[in-house]
Amino acid sequence: MNPSLALATVIVDELIRHGVTDVVLCPGSRSAPFAYAVHDADRAGRIRLHVRVDERSAAFTALGLAKVTRVPVPVITTSGTAVVNLFPAVLEASQASVPMVVITADRPAELRGTGANQTTDQVKIFGRATRWFHETASPERREGQNGTWRSVVGRAIAESRGLPSGDPGPVHLNIPLREPLVPTGEAQEWPESLAGREQEQPWLALRAPHSHPPAVTGPGIAPVPRTLVLLGDLPDPAQGGELADLAAAAGWPIVAEPFGRYHRGRVSPHGPLLLSATDWLERNLPERVLVGGRVTLSRDVARLLRHPEVTVEAVTPLTTWADASHVVRRVHDWADIERSHSAVAACVDRAWGAAWRKAGSLIGTRADEVVDASWPSGLAVAATVAHHVPAGGALYVGSSNSARDLDLGRDPQRVARDVVSVSNRGLAGIDGVVSSAVGMALSRPGHANVALMGDLTFLHDSNGLLIGPHEPVPDLTVVVVNDDGGGIFGTLEPGHPDLADAFERVFATPTGTRIAELCAAHGVEHELVTDRDRLVERIARPGNGIQVVEVPVSRDGQRDLRARLRTVAAEALAES
Repeated sequence: MNPSLALATVIVDELIRHGVTDVVLCPGSRSAPFAYAVHDADRAGRIRLHVRVDERSAAFTALGLAKVTRVPVPVITTSGTAVVNLFPAVLEASQASVPMVVITADRPAELRGTGANQTTDQVKIFGRATRWFHETASPERREGQNGTWRSVVGRAIAESRGLPSGDPGPVHLNIPLREPLVPTGEAQEWPESLAGREQEQPWLALRAPHSHPPAVTGPGIAPVPRTLVLLGDLPDPAQGGELADLAAAAGWPIVAEPFGRYHRGRVSPHGPLLLSATDWLERNLPERVLVGGRVTLSRDVARLLRHPEVTVEAVTPLTTWADASHVVRRVHDWADIERSHSAVAACVDRAWGAAWRKAGSLIGTRADEVVDASWPSGLAVAATVAHHVPAGGALYVGSSNSARDLDLGRDPQRVARDVVSVSNRGLAGIDGVVSSAVGMALSRPGHANVALMGDLTFLHDSNGLLIGPHEPVPDLTVVVVNDDGGGIFGTLEPGHPDLADAFERVFATPTGTRIAELCAAHGVEHELVTDRDRLVERIARPGNGIQVVEVPVSRDGQRDLRARLRTVAAEALAES
């Protein structure tokens, strides 16, 4: 065994000992030792290998695999521009606290700065986006390396899981390798044992991810009777349920963005609409808003947080917290949730809580009617998808209009139990969504998996469909809401009628792409759906493999539809 292959074999073995189950690999010459090592581990049934030819897609696939499972997923590339193509997913993983191990092969020191092919400065190339960076020495035929390599893997896994920092995220191992890079068949014995610890134990024993001391200590969450709980995007989809359980114990109302896994029946229907009814809100203003996660979708939510008579408190599972408006007055550690249950039990102002429940019911009925009558619209498609994902299923939500349509259009009480909904909200980009959804679906075999996105989001990552014939293929239904362009801008300031002259070319950006033919080129099943009942059928009874369901909608009228919903909400609550 040559030195480069010895290092790669040890690193892959130690990753598996730390619980890694999936590895995403991109082809390359300098990374060839890792290709052989993961291929052998896959054939032995120790890991599941996913090979991708596009590094950006590979990294987002790794992110999607780890998004729900929270198990770090390595992505392995060769040197040069291959490394830089990982950057969008690394940034997303960093902002969203998704565990990821980036392993990049590199040229050894003697080839750097010489003009050698595919060589650039890869040292800390991701800057502050990674939780930890380490570059190994180039492996040599000598003693004393096995323990070093295995220890480095243990540290990488620990840092990616948030130990000791408290914040999960991506880590980067840069590994300079010398030739030979392929098996040479040499019979020379390696100078030391390359075995790991006995009984398949990892070299480094790690503590539980959540056993770190609280990031912020204090008296716990106080029993404020008029408290509204706001749920945004959290690192672990299960965490929303923990905060929702506290709200249920206290009797506090919940307004939630469409992410996470929690009992939807506790959440106000069409929550942002409730906050848009400003006259009713002033009469029923919360004394405190308790925020869990990042809330990014609704300007009405942001307006409430800036209200001078509302105290804003945050509860965080990380060492940091979101506070874009600089209004948070107190920060609670996530451990405060569990220890505050008895203190806040049934503390809600009953009349005030009843008013919020009644308002949610009134808005839910009226808004459902408006959304249903708007078919085909992005709002109606989003609501139809959300309301018909089977129990125990998962929904990956694209950024831009899809997330906002889901936020406004869905009634959480009509969502099946134990559905998990996730999105790339770290940086909320449209890149990598198809690949991320593929990764999520690969992590959930045997379950219904659905993705909802717009046409530009789909086209931006169409390489997510590029899965070779030897690779695991997930069961995933991708619903593409096709308005031929960037419909979200029609609902924002650039969509104002006075600015119509430049809008179509530089904001709407129509492409005219024939999605059916694009899918056919990848051998992916495609269906154009215009009937709501057919969409319900495709979502409620998803098929095998990757399937694309395209629903054409018009970009016209989206701004007016949102305005109509706000008017309906205000009218429903005028006398409440």
